[in-house]
Amino acid sequence: MNITLDGPGGSGKSTIAKLVAKKMGISYLDTGAMYRAMGYYALSKGIAVDDEKAVLEMIKNVEMKLWQENGVQQVSVNGINVTPYIREHEISMAASTISKIPAVRIKLVELQRKIASDCDCIMDGRDCGSFVLPQADYKFYLTASSDVRAQRRQKELVEKGQILDFETIKADIEARDKQDMTREFAPLVIPEGATVIDTSDMTIDQVCSVVMNAVCR
Repeated sequence: MNITLDGPGGSGKSTIAKLVAKKMGISYLDTGAMYRAMGYYALSKGIAVDDEKAVLEMIKNVEMKLWQENGVQQVSVNGINVTPYIREHEISMAASTISKIPAVRIKLVELQRKIASDCDCIMDGRDCGSFVLPQADYKFYLTASSDVRAQRRQKELVEKGQILDFETIKADIEARDKQDMTREFAPLVIPEGATVIDTSDMTIDQVCSVVMNAVCR
């Protein structure tokens, strides 16, 4: 069984995907973490994430691995566990920018499809139901207002010791939305046949119940 959750940043898809995976006893795949890892790795090597030629050369020699450790997905690039670094605020736009390069998406989508073919899983991202697994058994699209998503992201950052003002976070979220939705290759869209859930005024348990009821009915 394959389940996909797509949507913009801060819509709650990762939180819901983790909960559903735990309740159902299936694997969870955070595809966004893969793009964040790629963006972080490029920056750590002094490569501009919008320099397609340099990025294409870089990915020729990139090996990415994913595994679970104490219930948390870990990501390594060329043997280096980059998980502790990919949630920094600036990595969000780096991930969005590098993901516009078709070769990057193709490389990571191949890995995502391989994982999904080997086990029952739920994956969240921005093109899972539309491009990675268009034939998924269940597809969902989570969304929320930019104000709500900015509030959620600000709370996450504060908990990690990163202080940014609300308007900056909101502007960055809206900028990433535009970039993700307008990229030429595999843009963020509502997948055909997906159940749309506006999480703006919903609790985590309420959203989780909607997904679980649809999957387990």
